[in-house]
Amino acid sequence: MFEITRDDDGTVYLQGRFDAAQVSNAKDVLCLVDDSSVVDFAGLSYISSAGLGLLFATQKRLTDQKRELTLANLNPHIREVFRIAGFDYIFKIDE
Repeated sequence: MFEITRDDDGTVYLQGRFDAAQVSNAKDVLCLVDDSSVVDFAGLSYISSAGLGLLFATQKRLTDQKRELTLANLNPHIREVFRIAGFDYIFKIDE
C-alpha cells in the first residue's frame, strides 16, 4: 500500500511502498509541486527505481526553475539506495 499527500505548506509525505504501480498516483501530486519543497520519507518503507525516476524528474524540473526538493527522514535502507544510485549528490538530504 502507498499513500502520498501534500500539506498546506507544500511538504509532501510518502507512506508505504513506492513502486512502479504507484507512479501514476505519485505523479498526480508531484506535478503540482512548483516551489522548493520537503519530501518526508518517515512513513516510506520501500522505493523502486520507478519511484526514484519520478523523484529525479521532479527534481530536474524544479532545478530548471532554481528550486529544489529536500528529502527528510529517510530510513537507513532508503538512504543507502539513494547513495548507491548517486542521488545523494542530486538531492539535498536532511540528516
